[in-house]
Amino acid sequence: MRFLTSAAVAACVFSLPVAASVIPVTDYEQALPPGTQLSLLVQPTNGAQPLVAYQADKLVLPASTQKVFTALAAMLELGPDFRFPTKMGTAAQVRENKVWGDLVVSFSGDPRLTRDQIRLMANRLAQQNIKQVMGNLVIDTSVFGSHDKAPGWSWNDLTQCFNALPAAASIDGNCFYAVLNSAATPGNLATASVASRYPVTVVSEVKTVTRKMPEARYCELDVQPRDNNRYVLTGCLVQQKEPFGLSFSVQDPSAYAAGIVRQELTRAGISISGQTKISNDPVAMPTVLAENNSKPLPELLKIMLKESDNQIADVMFRTVGHHYFNVPGTFRAGSDAVRAILSKQAGVRFGNTVMADGSGLSRHNLVSAQTMMDTLQYIAKHDDQLGIIAMLPVSGTDGTLRYRASVREAPLKGQVHAKTGALQGVYNLAGFMRTASGQQVAFVQFVSSYSALDHRTRRAGLNKFEGQLYKAIYNQ
Repeated sequence: MRFLTSAAVAACVFSLPVAASVIPVTDYEQALPPGTQLSLLVQPTNGAQPLVAYQADKLVLPASTQKVFTALAAMLELGPDFRFPTKMGTAAQVRENKVWGDLVVSFSGDPRLTRDQIRLMANRLAQQNIKQVMGNLVIDTSVFGSHDKAPGWSWNDLTQCFNALPAAASIDGNCFYAVLNSAATPGNLATASVASRYPVTVVSEVKTVTRKMPEARYCELDVQPRDNNRYVLTGCLVQQKEPFGLSFSVQDPSAYAAGIVRQELTRAGISISGQTKISNDPVAMPTVLAENNSKPLPELLKIMLKESDNQIADVMFRTVGHHYFNVPGTFRAGSDAVRAILSKQAGVRFGNTVMADGSGLSRHNLVSAQTMMDTLQYIAKHDDQLGIIAMLPVSGTDGTLRYRASVREAPLKGQVHAKTGALQGVYNLAGFMRTASGQQVAFVQFVSSYSALDHRTRRAGLNKFEGQLYKAIYNQ
Protein backbone atom coordinates (compact mmCIF):
# COMPACT_ATOMS: atom_id res chain seq x y z
CA MET A 1 0.00 0.00 0.00
CA ARG A 2 1.50 3.32 -1.10
CA PHE A 3 1.12 6.18 1.41
CA LEU A 4 1.65 9.83 0.59
CA THR A 5 4.97 11.46 1.38
CA SER A 6 5.14 14.08 4.10
CA ALA A 7 5.34 16.80 1.47
CA ALA A 8 2.22 15.48 -0.26
CA VAL A 9 0.44 15.25 3.06
CA ALA A 10 1.01 18.95 3.64
CA ALA A 11 -0.44 19.70 0.23
CA CYS A 12 -3.37 17.35 -0.01
CA VAL A 13 -3.83 14.69 2.72
CA PHE A 14 -3.68 15.58 6.39
CA SER A 15 -2.61 13.22 9.16
CA LEU A 16 -5.33 12.05 11.47
CA PRO A 17 -5.20 13.68 14.91
CA VAL A 18 -5.78 10.35 16.67
CA ALA A 19 -3.19 8.25 14.86
CA ALA A 20 0.03 8.46 12.92
CA SER A 21 -1.50 6.91 9.79
CA VAL A 22 -3.04 8.65 6.82
CA ILE A 23 -5.83 7.69 4.45
CA PRO A 24 -4.12 6.67 1.20
CA VAL A 25 -6.36 8.59 -1.18
CA THR A 26 -4.05 8.24 -4.18
CA ASP A 27 -4.03 4.46 -3.79
CA TYR A 28 -7.83 4.39 -3.76
CA GLU A 29 -7.95 6.85 -6.68
CA GLN A 30 -6.25 4.25 -8.88
CA ALA A 31 -9.53 2.32 -8.95
CA LEU A 32 -11.08 5.16 -10.99
CA PRO A 33 -10.78 5.10 -14.80
CA PRO A 34 -7.77 6.96 -16.23
CA GLY A 35 -8.47 10.65 -16.74
CA THR A 36 -10.91 10.92 -13.83
CA GLN A 37 -10.63 14.10 -11.76
CA LEU A 38 -11.04 13.94 -7.97
CA SER A 39 -11.59 16.54 -5.28
CA LEU A 40 -12.01 15.32 -1.72
CA LEU A 41 -12.38 16.94 1.67
CA VAL A 42 -13.17 15.19 4.96
CA GLN A 43 -13.36 17.09 8.24
CA PRO A 44 -14.81 16.50 11.72
CA THR A 45 -17.81 18.69 12.46
CA ASN A 46 -16.24 19.91 15.70
CA GLY A 47 -13.99 22.31 13.80
CA ALA A 48 -10.86 20.15 13.93
CA GLN A 49 -8.32 20.07 11.12
CA PRO A 50 -9.33 18.10 8.00
CA LEU A 51 -8.67 14.39 7.92
CA VAL A 52 -8.38 14.50 4.13
CA ALA A 53 -7.91 17.49 1.85
CA TYR A 54 -7.21 16.52 -1.74
CA GLN A 55 -7.48 19.19 -4.44
CA ALA A 56 -10.20 20.79 -2.34
CA ASP A 57 -9.91 24.20 -4.01
CA LYS A 58 -10.55 22.94 -7.56
CA LEU A 59 -13.71 24.28 -9.20
CA VAL A 60 -15.82 21.41 -10.52
CA LEU A 61 -19.40 20.54 -11.43
CA PRO A 62 -21.43 20.05 -8.23
CA ALA A 63 -24.36 18.33 -9.99
CA SER A 64 -27.20 17.74 -7.48
CA THR A 65 -25.05 18.43 -4.42
CA GLN A 66 -25.92 22.02 -5.43
CA LYS A 67 -29.23 21.38 -3.68
CA VAL A 68 -27.42 21.61 -0.32
CA PHE A 69 -26.82 25.33 -0.93
CA THR A 70 -30.43 25.76 -2.03
CA ALA A 71 -31.81 24.00 1.05
CA LEU A 72 -29.77 26.02 3.51
CA ALA A 73 -30.53 29.35 1.80
CA ALA A 74 -34.25 28.53 1.74
CA MET A 75 -34.32 27.69 5.45
CA LEU A 76 -32.42 30.85 6.38
CA GLU A 77 -34.38 33.21 4.11
CA LEU A 78 -37.90 31.75 3.98
CA GLY A 79 -38.09 30.01 7.35
CA PRO A 80 -39.68 26.70 8.36
CA ASP A 81 -43.25 28.06 8.32
CA PHE A 82 -43.10 29.15 4.68
CA ARG A 83 -45.74 27.72 2.32
CA PHE A 84 -46.55 28.36 -1.36
CA PRO A 85 -50.08 29.80 -1.73
CA THR A 86 -52.31 29.35 -4.77
CA LYS A 87 -55.37 31.59 -4.85
CA MET A 88 -58.56 32.09 -6.85
CA GLY A 89 -60.22 35.45 -6.46
CA THR A 90 -61.45 38.62 -8.06
CA ALA A 91 -61.57 42.40 -7.88
CA ALA A 92 -65.16 42.35 -9.13
CA GLN A 93 -68.45 41.97 -7.34
CA VAL A 94 -69.80 38.50 -6.68
CA ARG A 95 -73.61 38.38 -6.76
CA GLU A 96 -76.47 36.61 -8.48
CA ASN A 97 -74.33 33.47 -8.86
CA LYS A 98 -71.84 35.38 -10.99
CA VAL A 99 -68.42 36.98 -10.81
CA TRP A 100 -69.03 40.32 -12.55
CA GLY A 101 -65.52 40.62 -13.93
CA ASP A 102 -62.31 38.61 -14.18
CA LEU A 103 -61.52 35.49 -12.18
CA VAL A 104 -57.85 35.58 -11.20
CA VAL A 105 -55.78 32.52 -10.37
CA SER A 106 -52.55 33.53 -8.68
CA PHE A 107 -49.73 30.97 -8.78
CA SER A 108 -46.68 31.32 -6.55
CA GLY A 109 -44.54 28.44 -7.77
CA ASP A 110 -45.88 25.60 -5.60
CA PRO A 111 -43.90 22.65 -7.07
CA ARG A 112 -46.23 20.01 -5.58
CA LEU A 113 -49.56 21.53 -6.56
CA THR A 114 -51.90 18.89 -7.98
CA ARG A 115 -54.90 18.82 -10.24
CA ASP A 116 -56.95 17.48 -7.35
CA GLN A 117 -56.15 20.61 -5.36
CA ILE A 118 -57.22 22.79 -8.28
CA ARG A 119 -60.42 20.74 -8.39
CA LEU A 120 -61.06 21.39 -4.70
CA MET A 121 -60.58 25.12 -5.26
CA ALA A 122 -63.03 25.10 -8.16
CA ASN A 123 -65.51 23.19 -6.00
CA ARG A 124 -65.20 25.83 -3.28
CA LEU A 125 -66.37 28.41 -5.82
CA ALA A 126 -69.29 26.17 -6.72
CA GLN A 127 -70.14 25.81 -3.02
CA GLN A 128 -70.47 29.61 -2.96
CA ASN A 129 -73.12 29.24 -5.71
CA ILE A 130 -70.88 30.79 -8.36
CA LYS A 131 -71.96 29.53 -11.77
CA GLN A 132 -70.53 32.02 -14.23
CA VAL A 133 -67.56 34.34 -14.65
CA MET A 134 -68.58 37.32 -16.78
CA GLY A 135 -65.01 38.40 -17.49
CA ASN A 136 -61.77 36.63 -18.36
CA LEU A 137 -59.81 33.88 -16.69
CA VAL A 138 -56.53 35.54 -15.69
CA ILE A 139 -53.50 33.43 -14.80
CA ASP A 140 -51.17 35.52 -12.62
CA THR A 141 -47.55 34.28 -12.86
CA SER A 142 -45.88 37.53 -11.78
CA VAL A 143 -43.99 35.95 -8.87
CA PHE A 144 -41.33 34.83 -11.38
CA GLY A 145 -39.77 36.67 -14.29
CA SER A 146 -37.62 36.03 -17.35
CA HIS A 147 -36.91 32.47 -18.54
CA ASP A 148 -38.07 29.28 -16.85
CA LYS A 149 -34.88 27.61 -18.12
CA ALA A 150 -31.52 28.14 -16.45
CA PRO A 151 -28.30 28.88 -18.37
CA GLY A 152 -26.35 25.74 -19.09
CA TRP A 153 -29.19 23.21 -19.17
CA SER A 154 -28.70 20.51 -21.80
CA TRP A 155 -31.12 21.03 -24.70
CA ASN A 156 -31.87 17.31 -25.00
CA ASP A 157 -32.99 17.13 -21.36
CA LEU A 158 -35.58 19.89 -21.61
CA THR A 159 -38.46 17.60 -22.60
CA GLN A 160 -37.65 15.10 -19.83
CA CYS A 161 -39.77 15.15 -16.68
CA PHE A 162 -36.70 15.28 -14.42
CA ASN A 163 -36.04 18.64 -16.09
CA ALA A 164 -39.63 19.92 -15.76
CA LEU A 165 -39.72 23.70 -15.80
CA PRO A 166 -39.74 25.42 -12.38
CA ALA A 167 -42.44 27.88 -13.40
CA ALA A 168 -44.78 29.98 -11.30
CA ALA A 169 -47.65 27.81 -12.54
CA SER A 170 -46.98 24.12 -11.99
CA ILE A 171 -49.59 21.36 -11.79
CA ASP A 172 -48.67 17.71 -11.20
CA GLY A 173 -45.01 18.53 -11.62
CA ASN A 174 -45.53 19.96 -15.13
CA CYS A 175 -45.27 16.43 -16.53
CA PHE A 176 -47.72 14.50 -18.71
CA TYR A 177 -47.94 11.03 -20.24
CA ALA A 178 -48.62 9.74 -23.74
CA VAL A 179 -48.77 6.36 -25.49
CA LEU A 180 -47.27 5.36 -28.82
CA ASN A 181 -48.59 2.30 -30.69
CA SER A 182 -46.53 0.86 -33.53
CA ALA A 183 -48.30 0.31 -36.86
CA ALA A 184 -49.44 -3.16 -37.91
CA THR A 185 -47.57 -2.76 -41.20
CA PRO A 186 -43.85 -1.88 -41.13
CA GLY A 187 -43.13 1.43 -42.83
CA ASN A 188 -46.38 3.02 -41.65
CA LEU A 189 -46.62 5.65 -38.95
CA ALA A 190 -47.10 4.75 -35.32
CA THR A 191 -50.12 6.36 -33.64
CA ALA A 192 -49.90 8.60 -30.59
CA SER A 193 -52.58 9.15 -27.99
CA VAL A 194 -52.85 11.29 -24.88
CA ALA A 195 -55.57 11.46 -22.24
CA SER A 196 -58.07 14.28 -22.68
CA ARG A 197 -57.33 15.55 -19.18
CA TYR A 198 -53.99 16.85 -20.46
CA PRO A 199 -54.39 20.17 -22.32
CA VAL A 200 -51.72 19.22 -24.87
CA THR A 201 -51.58 17.90 -28.43
CA VAL A 202 -49.30 15.01 -29.44
CA VAL A 203 -48.77 14.18 -33.12
CA SER A 204 -46.85 11.16 -34.42
CA GLU A 205 -44.52 11.23 -37.42
CA VAL A 206 -42.81 8.10 -36.15
CA LYS A 207 -42.05 5.35 -38.66
CA THR A 208 -42.66 1.74 -37.61
CA VAL A 209 -39.73 -0.56 -38.45
CA THR A 210 -38.77 -4.19 -37.85
CA ARG A 211 -35.53 -5.33 -36.26
CA LYS A 212 -34.32 -6.61 -39.63
CA MET A 213 -34.69 -3.25 -41.36
CA PRO A 214 -31.38 -1.30 -41.77
CA GLU A 215 -32.59 1.75 -39.82
CA ALA A 216 -33.55 -0.35 -36.80
CA ARG A 217 -29.97 -0.45 -35.50
CA TYR A 218 -29.92 3.28 -34.85
CA CYS A 219 -33.63 3.75 -34.42
CA GLU A 220 -34.37 6.74 -32.17
CA LEU A 221 -37.43 8.56 -31.01
CA ASP A 222 -37.39 12.32 -30.76
CA VAL A 223 -39.88 14.97 -29.71
CA GLN A 224 -40.12 18.48 -31.08
CA PRO A 225 -42.07 20.90 -28.87
CA ARG A 226 -44.10 23.51 -30.75
CA ASP A 227 -46.26 26.44 -29.67
CA ASN A 228 -49.39 25.92 -27.56
CA ASN A 229 -48.07 22.75 -25.94
CA ARG A 230 -48.06 20.83 -29.21
CA TYR A 231 -45.56 17.97 -29.41
CA VAL A 232 -44.47 16.28 -32.64
CA LEU A 233 -42.91 12.83 -32.28
CA THR A 234 -40.37 11.94 -34.95
CA GLY A 235 -37.91 9.15 -35.71
CA CYS A 236 -38.74 5.45 -35.70
CA LEU A 237 -40.03 2.72 -33.42
CA VAL A 238 -39.26 -0.97 -33.62
CA GLN A 239 -42.53 -2.84 -34.05
CA GLN A 240 -43.93 -4.27 -30.81
CA LYS A 241 -47.21 -5.62 -29.53
CA GLU A 242 -47.48 -3.51 -26.38
CA PRO A 243 -48.01 0.27 -26.30
CA PHE A 244 -44.87 2.31 -25.73
CA GLY A 245 -45.28 4.69 -22.78
CA LEU A 246 -43.82 8.18 -22.92
CA SER A 247 -43.60 11.11 -20.51
CA PHE A 248 -42.74 14.69 -21.33
CA SER A 249 -42.25 17.92 -19.45
CA VAL A 250 -44.66 20.75 -20.16
CA GLN A 251 -43.04 23.46 -22.28
CA ASP A 252 -45.65 26.21 -21.70
CA PRO A 253 -46.62 25.84 -18.03
CA SER A 254 -48.86 28.92 -17.92
CA ALA A 255 -51.03 27.75 -20.83
CA TYR A 256 -51.06 24.22 -19.42
CA ALA A 257 -52.23 25.45 -16.02
CA ALA A 258 -54.87 27.65 -17.64
CA GLY A 259 -56.20 24.65 -19.56
CA ILE A 260 -56.49 22.56 -16.41
CA VAL A 261 -58.13 25.38 -14.46
CA ARG A 262 -60.72 25.82 -17.22
CA GLN A 263 -61.42 22.08 -17.27
CA GLU A 264 -61.91 21.96 -13.51
CA LEU A 265 -64.14 25.05 -13.45
CA THR A 266 -66.28 23.49 -16.16
CA ARG A 267 -66.40 20.24 -14.20
CA ALA A 268 -67.62 22.24 -11.18
CA GLY A 269 -70.40 23.80 -13.29
CA ILE A 270 -68.77 27.23 -13.68
CA SER A 271 -68.57 28.81 -17.14
CA ILE A 272 -66.17 31.53 -18.31
CA SER A 273 -67.65 34.14 -20.64
CA GLY A 274 -64.33 35.75 -21.58
CA GLN A 275 -60.91 34.66 -22.77
CA THR A 276 -57.86 33.24 -21.02
CA LYS A 277 -55.12 35.75 -20.28
CA ILE A 278 -51.64 35.24 -18.84
CA SER A 279 -50.40 38.15 -16.73
CA ASN A 280 -46.73 38.73 -15.94
CA ASP A 281 -47.73 41.67 -13.73
CA PRO A 282 -49.44 41.33 -10.34
CA VAL A 283 -53.24 41.38 -10.61
CA ALA A 284 -55.34 42.90 -7.85
CA MET A 285 -57.45 40.30 -6.09
CA PRO A 286 -59.02 41.84 -2.96
CA THR A 287 -61.60 39.06 -2.72
CA VAL A 288 -60.09 35.58 -2.30
CA LEU A 289 -62.65 32.91 -3.11
CA ALA A 290 -60.49 29.81 -2.67
CA GLU A 291 -56.94 29.11 -1.56
CA ASN A 292 -54.54 26.20 -1.36
CA ASN A 293 -51.32 26.24 0.64
CA SER A 294 -48.44 23.87 0.05
CA LYS A 295 -46.80 21.68 2.61
CA PRO A 296 -44.46 23.66 4.89
CA LEU A 297 -40.93 24.32 3.68
CA PRO A 298 -39.13 21.52 5.60
CA GLU A 299 -41.40 18.86 4.06
CA LEU A 300 -40.72 20.17 0.55
CA LEU A 301 -36.98 20.34 1.20
CA LYS A 302 -37.02 16.75 2.46
CA ILE A 303 -38.58 15.60 -0.82
CA MET A 304 -36.10 17.75 -2.74
CA LEU A 305 -33.07 16.24 -0.99
CA LYS A 306 -34.22 12.64 -0.56
CA GLU A 307 -35.48 12.28 -4.14
CA SER A 308 -33.16 14.87 -5.72
CA ASP A 309 -36.16 16.71 -7.14
CA ASN A 310 -34.85 19.29 -9.60
CA GLN A 311 -38.08 21.21 -10.03
CA ILE A 312 -38.47 21.83 -6.30
CA ALA A 313 -34.85 22.96 -6.09
CA ASP A 314 -35.12 25.50 -8.89
CA VAL A 315 -38.47 26.82 -7.65
CA MET A 316 -36.82 27.32 -4.25
CA PHE A 317 -33.86 29.02 -5.90
CA ARG A 318 -36.06 31.49 -7.76
CA THR A 319 -38.29 32.01 -4.71
CA VAL A 320 -35.31 32.89 -2.53
CA GLY A 321 -34.32 35.49 -5.11
CA HIS A 322 -37.87 36.86 -5.20
CA HIS A 323 -38.10 37.00 -1.41
CA TYR A 324 -34.63 38.45 -0.77
CA PHE A 325 -34.69 41.22 -3.40
CA ASN A 326 -38.48 41.72 -3.64
CA VAL A 327 -38.35 41.32 -7.42
CA PRO A 328 -39.79 38.66 -9.74
CA GLY A 329 -37.80 35.50 -9.12
CA THR A 330 -35.20 34.79 -11.79
CA PHE A 331 -32.21 32.48 -11.87
CA ARG A 332 -29.89 35.49 -11.67
CA ALA A 333 -31.73 36.87 -8.64
CA GLY A 334 -31.63 33.42 -7.04
CA SER A 335 -27.90 33.13 -7.60
CA ASP A 336 -27.15 36.55 -6.11
CA ALA A 337 -29.49 35.94 -3.18
CA VAL A 338 -28.13 32.50 -2.27
CA ARG A 339 -24.55 33.77 -2.38
CA ALA A 340 -25.41 36.80 -0.26
CA ILE A 341 -27.41 34.83 2.32
CA LEU A 342 -24.87 32.05 2.77
CA SER A 343 -21.82 34.29 2.80
CA LYS A 344 -23.32 36.75 5.30
CA GLN A 345 -25.21 34.39 7.59
CA ALA A 346 -23.24 31.16 7.28
CA GLY A 347 -19.75 32.39 6.48
CA VAL A 348 -19.52 30.37 3.27
CA ARG A 349 -16.52 31.37 1.13
CA PHE A 350 -17.68 31.34 -2.47
CA GLY A 351 -14.59 32.74 -4.20
CA ASN A 352 -14.95 32.19 -7.95
CA THR A 353 -17.93 29.85 -7.58
CA VAL A 354 -20.40 29.92 -10.47
CA MET A 355 -24.01 29.33 -9.41
CA ALA A 356 -26.38 29.12 -12.38
CA ASP A 357 -29.30 27.22 -10.83
CA GLY A 358 -30.52 25.62 -7.62
CA SER A 359 -30.75 22.01 -8.82
CA GLY A 360 -27.28 21.39 -10.23
CA LEU A 361 -28.54 20.52 -13.72
CA SER A 362 -26.62 23.39 -15.30
CA ARG A 363 -23.23 22.67 -16.82
CA HIS A 364 -22.29 26.27 -15.95
CA ASN A 365 -22.11 25.56 -12.21
CA LEU A 366 -18.64 25.47 -10.67
CA VAL A 367 -18.02 24.83 -6.98
CA SER A 368 -15.06 23.78 -4.86
CA ALA A 369 -15.09 21.12 -2.18
CA GLN A 370 -13.99 23.80 0.31
CA THR A 371 -17.07 25.94 -0.42
CA MET A 372 -19.31 22.93 0.05
CA MET A 373 -17.49 22.05 3.29
CA ASP A 374 -18.13 25.55 4.66
CA THR A 375 -21.83 24.94 4.06
CA LEU A 376 -21.82 21.49 5.65
CA GLN A 377 -19.99 22.74 8.73
CA TYR A 378 -22.60 25.48 9.25
CA ILE A 379 -25.41 22.96 8.85
CA ALA A 380 -23.83 20.63 11.41
CA LYS A 381 -23.33 23.45 13.91
CA HIS A 382 -26.93 24.69 13.64
CA ASP A 383 -28.81 21.53 12.77
CA ASP A 384 -30.90 21.62 15.94
CA GLN A 385 -32.67 24.58 14.34
CA LEU A 386 -32.30 23.62 10.68
CA GLY A 387 -33.00 19.88 10.69
CA ILE A 388 -31.32 19.50 7.30
CA ILE A 389 -29.20 16.43 8.09
CA ALA A 390 -32.34 14.32 8.63
CA MET A 391 -33.60 15.46 5.22
CA LEU A 392 -30.62 13.92 3.43
CA PRO A 393 -30.66 10.40 1.92
CA VAL A 394 -29.44 7.69 4.31
CA SER A 395 -27.06 4.97 3.13
CA GLY A 396 -28.79 1.67 2.41
CA THR A 397 -32.07 3.07 3.77
CA ASP A 398 -33.81 5.70 1.66
CA GLY A 399 -33.59 8.29 -1.07
CA THR A 400 -30.84 8.26 -3.66
CA LEU A 401 -28.48 6.44 -1.25
CA ARG A 402 -30.75 3.47 -0.69
CA TYR A 403 -29.08 1.35 -3.36
CA ARG A 404 -25.65 2.98 -3.68
CA ALA A 405 -23.46 -0.11 -3.65
CA SER A 406 -20.46 1.39 -1.85
CA VAL A 407 -22.34 2.39 1.31
CA ARG A 408 -25.48 0.25 1.48
CA GLU A 409 -24.02 -2.64 3.47
CA ALA A 410 -22.73 -2.86 7.05
CA PRO A 411 -20.85 -1.17 8.61
CA LEU A 412 -21.75 1.88 6.48
CA LYS A 413 -25.47 1.21 6.20
CA GLY A 414 -27.34 3.92 8.08
CA GLN A 415 -24.15 5.80 8.97
CA VAL A 416 -24.02 8.13 5.93
CA HIS A 417 -26.40 11.06 5.42
CA ALA A 418 -25.46 12.69 2.15
CA LYS A 419 -26.66 14.38 -1.02
CA THR A 420 -25.79 12.61 -4.22
CA GLY A 421 -24.94 14.40 -7.45
CA ALA A 422 -24.78 12.81 -10.89
CA LEU A 423 -24.45 14.11 -14.43
CA GLN A 424 -22.77 12.51 -17.41
CA GLY A 425 -19.25 11.77 -16.12
CA VAL A 426 -19.97 13.18 -12.64
CA TYR A 427 -20.45 11.19 -9.40
CA ASN A 428 -20.54 13.34 -6.28
CA LEU A 429 -21.40 12.97 -2.62
CA ALA A 430 -21.61 15.63 0.09
CA GLY A 431 -22.81 15.06 3.62
CA PHE A 432 -22.06 13.45 6.95
CA MET A 433 -20.87 10.16 8.41
CA ARG A 434 -20.90 8.78 11.94
CA THR A 435 -17.64 6.84 12.34
CA ALA A 436 -17.04 3.67 14.35
CA SER A 437 -15.72 5.79 17.22
CA GLY A 438 -18.91 7.87 17.27
CA GLN A 439 -17.33 10.96 15.70
CA GLN A 440 -19.34 12.91 13.16
CA VAL A 441 -17.41 13.94 10.05
CA ALA A 442 -18.49 16.02 7.06
CA PHE A 443 -17.22 15.00 3.65
CA VAL A 444 -17.26 16.22 0.07
CA GLN A 445 -16.46 13.91 -2.83
CA PHE A 446 -16.38 15.47 -6.30
CA VAL A 447 -15.62 12.95 -9.07
CA SER A 448 -15.70 14.32 -12.62
CA SER A 449 -14.48 13.37 -16.10
CA TYR A 450 -15.42 9.79 -15.24
CA SER A 451 -15.65 7.68 -18.40
CA ALA A 452 -15.98 3.90 -18.65
CA LEU A 453 -17.16 2.66 -22.05
CA ASP A 454 -18.36 -0.74 -20.87
CA HIS A 455 -21.84 0.03 -19.55
CA ARG A 456 -22.08 -3.31 -17.77
CA THR A 457 -19.16 -2.44 -15.47
CA ARG A 458 -19.34 1.35 -15.71
CA ARG A 459 -19.60 1.93 -11.97
CA ALA A 460 -17.21 -0.82 -10.90
CA GLY A 461 -14.30 1.57 -10.45
CA LEU A 462 -16.42 4.10 -8.61
CA ASN A 463 -17.82 1.46 -6.27
CA LYS A 464 -14.37 0.14 -5.46
CA PHE A 465 -13.00 3.64 -4.84
CA GLU A 466 -15.89 4.67 -2.61
CA GLY A 467 -15.96 1.36 -0.76
CA GLN A 468 -12.29 1.63 0.19
CA LEU A 469 -12.47 5.33 1.02
CA TYR A 470 -15.56 5.36 3.22
CA LYS A 471 -14.64 2.25 5.13
CA ALA A 472 -11.26 3.81 5.86
CA ILE A 473 -12.90 6.99 7.08
CA TYR A 474 -15.42 5.01 9.14
CA ASN A 475 -12.69 2.99 10.87
CA GLN A 476 -10.53 5.97 11.87
